[in-house]
Amino acid sequence: MAEINVRVKTRSSRPGILEFKEGVWQIALASPPEGGRANKELLKILGKTVRIAPSTLELVSGQKSRDKRVRIPGVSPERIAELLSNA
Repeated sequence: MAEINVRVKTRSSRPGILEFKEGVWQIALASPPEGGRANKELLKILGKTVRIAPSTLELVSGQKSRDKRVRIPGVSPERIAELLSNA
């Protein structure tokens, strides 16, 4: 089980994985940070990228913050980095 640090940019016209900078994945989201929509979109993007169901991902911290920590079960940290880098 691996955990990654994420910083989100909401209301983006081009959602997706942006870059890995200083140990944090930068991810752009189309959704606004209201009503948990941005968190849902984040888990959906990450799930699709690492090829597992978004419902298996867990938002460990940062539910109401731009900086978040996401737990990804069943995938090694190296494989996660590889998949996110190629996205």
